[in-house]
Amino acid sequence: MRSAHLIRLSATLVTTLALTGCLDDGGSDSNDTRVGRLNYNGFSGLTYQTQSQRGTTNANGEFRYYPGETLSLWVGDLALVQDVPTQKYVTLLEFVPEVRAALTDPSTDDEGLSTHTVREQLLLGNAELRNITRFLMSLNWTGDVPKGQGIAIRKRVISQLNAALPNLPEPIDFSVSEAAFTGSNEEVSPANRLLAEICFYPEGHSLCDEPPTKEAIELAPSRPENEADRDPNITYKEDLENTRDRILDAIRTLDDTLPNDLESYLSRELTAITTAVANRYYLDEHVASHTASDTGVQSVRIRKIDGAPEIGNIEAISTRTDQVAIHATNWQAAEFDYFVAGDAGGESELVVSFRPEDTYRWIHKQLRVVIR
Repeated sequence: MRSAHLIRLSATLVTTLALTGCLDDGGSDSNDTRVGRLNYNGFSGLTYQTQSQRGTTNANGEFRYYPGETLSLWVGDLALVQDVPTQKYVTLLEFVPEVRAALTDPSTDDEGLSTHTVREQLLLGNAELRNITRFLMSLNWTGDVPKGQGIAIRKRVISQLNAALPNLPEPIDFSVSEAAFTGSNEEVSPANRLLAEICFYPEGHSLCDEPPTKEAIELAPSRPENEADRDPNITYKEDLENTRDRILDAIRTLDDTLPNDLESYLSRELTAITTAVANRYYLDEHVASHTASDTGVQSVRIRKIDGAPEIGNIEAISTRTDQVAIHATNWQAAEFDYFVAGDAGGESELVVSFRPEDTYRWIHKQLRVVIR
């Protein structure tokens, strides 16, 4: 069934080659499509397909789409995901249907306000999510993924991957357990077999050569103890053993990506996206000052830098209800109301949590209210 799925997905890609919308580093923004991004720091080199657009993600991991479309992704000829809803930021969590569905169910923070961040962290243990993440991190040219950098999947890596795919004894299945996906001891997993066929060094590098066989090593003469007796034209047993070890040590496996590195990568990408989304919104003011006698209802609007705020839900609290009290919230108007309840010299911090309509993420903003 899995093989049939991959064939159908690949056939979809082939039949849509004529569609326009290719996005590259020098792409034009002249059409009216939107630009989305995979994660915050991106994956370059992935083939993407929507209902109307097709292309390769650029250095920022960007792709083009029209609102309402879904996204399918490939690494070379290997299908990664299909039918992922398009939006400004698409994370690895949204690659997995059950994880994507769970993201819409927020948790609450210590202040009792809705938050998505706790839910995100709870979902990082999903096996399929971890398998896809580990695989993509393993394809990064430099191996590890430093903070602030994306994953670069080079053409050299993709060409080797495509050459190795037909020779796998079984297809790569991201939905299996982590242990089965990363198996490299008694039974080498398909993903590790694929990685073993990819050399992450420039073409022609000595570490890309086939390692000397054990038979060749056994037949080679041992190195003389006296250096003066060594022939520079002879490759000795010890030389072949060292060469074999260096080449085999250069072969990547999924185990090279430690669980802590995987979780750290996912967490910092999610945090960066939340920060980027939050930075698009602001309140009318950061500090408000009222006299104790000014007990009328005060309104605070949520503003958006690049347009009108479209809010799906909103909550607000006062950290000192005896000084300043929340009167009401209004998600349609993107505002909340409060009134002064304390004496001169008092103050309170108002915290508003709201979810923009185009994301599952909840944004927190603060307003300090001083009573004079």
